[in-house]
Amino acid sequence: MQTHPTPHVVPRSLLLGTWGALMALTALTVTAAHADLGVFNVVIALGIAAVKASIVALIFMHLKYENKFHVVVLVGSLFFALVLAGFVVFDTTHYQPTIRAEQAAARSHKK
Repeated sequence: MQTHPTPHVVPRSLLLGTWGALMALTALTVTAAHADLGVFNVVIALGIAAVKASIVALIFMHLKYENKFHVVVLVGSLFFALVLAGFVVFDTTHYQPTIRAEQAAARSHKK
């Protein structure tokens, strides 16, 4: 385990550069939200969010300077969270035709 006798201090220029990168990515997110890119809107928004989260984790959470085992734990937990989200999305799309058929049947009974 890596121990530091004193707290890790990052230079002010790195913090300002990180802030600038996060602000630029936020502006890019807003710009992408106003563009009509079809199904790619979600993909681009999630990609930008992933880059922003990586910057925050590496710089502000000091993962860049810590023991590499912490990075392995973070990546492993993100992997399992994505697997769980994938199963939820698969399950939701699996039952979608049934839900639509029930809604159509309910509308026809109301008429």
